[in-house]
Amino acid sequence: NIKLVLEYDGANYCGWQRLADKKHTLQGRLEYILEQFLKEKVELIGASRTDKDVHALGQVANFKTRSSLSLEEIEAELTARLPKDIRAISVEQVPERFHARYMAKMKEYVYQVWNSEKKNVFERSYFYHIAEPLDIAAMKKAKEYFVGVKDFKNFTAMKGKDKSTIKTIERIDIAKAGEKVLITFKGEGFLHKMVRIITGTLLEVGLGERSLEDVAAMFEKPSRLTSGFTAPAHGLFLKKVYY
Repeated sequence: NIKLVLEYDGANYCGWQRLADKKHTLQGRLEYILEQFLKEKVELIGASRTDKDVHALGQVANFKTRSSLSLEEIEAELTARLPKDIRAISVEQVPERFHARYMAKMKEYVYQVWNSEKKNVFERSYFYHIAEPLDIAAMKKAKEYFVGVKDFKNFTAMKGKDKSTIKTIERIDIAKAGEKVLITFKGEGFLHKMVRIITGTLLEVGLGERSLEDVAAMFEKPSRLTSGFTAPAHGLFLKKVYY
């Protein structure tokens, strides 16, 4: 059972989850490359099924293999074969029962905003640009409504009703350094697009479009229409997975 820690630029892929055309998703592309040198069918399990254009600094994945290749040889093959926008940070053998998704205890995401009248040409693929000044103090007050055990049904794009929408967010940190605003989320798990919708809501507070009372009311009315917009995917990074 082999565990990979990966970083990738998600811009050129249709998200993590495998599609019919393997090479257009991260899971599919990685499975294809692994199969080329392991000479066997590979099923790669990812801790987070990141969406199209979402990036990763510390995605975790695992796969089972009967190959006799050493860890060093597997890492060398990946280094030689992976495209420039994917890197295997580490390769290690883990217990047979290890499962990258089901055994994850916490996940940490960071959303990056470029808050300046002037665009940043070189960082445009990794920061969401907002020209108007953000009220960081108001955003920090608003974030407290999202911390703890909450029902986040108004903060997801998930359409099915079978899955629980109650999640625990351990902390949300908002830091500003120059033009950069970083919003970091750490929690047990997140619903589909939940981080991006909460981010959009906090940004609306920062722009003066929502009040703290508006945020409080979002947890009382069962409608996605009450919460903020979905922040664009390209500003979001999966930072770390905790086990």
